[in-house]
Amino acid sequence: MPRPTTAQITYGSVTVVFSTLAMLLLSQTASGVGIAVIALAALGLGLLVAMTVPLPKQPAAPAARAVPVTTSAGERVPEQRDPVLADSVREPTR
Repeated sequence: MPRPTTAQITYGSVTVVFSTLAMLLLSQTASGVGIAVIALAALGLGLLVAMTVPLPKQPAAPAARAVPVTTSAGERVPEQRDPVLADSVREPTR
């Protein structure tokens, strides 16, 4: 599981603080249950905001090349490619 970025942590934390304050001021609740419900709703909203912040794009992994293999007797073994990579990576035609 990837670690959260600084932007995700910041946006999520700011969302929790401001949404909690806004909901407490708008609802004018004074009971412990009401405050707990508002706090849980704010945490959920902060988590949602943090998870929807776009992640930085990762550079594409280089295509795997098949390397000929020789046995201990010096015989060449036919190239073997990973079937998953072979289907997803097409070599350009010349």
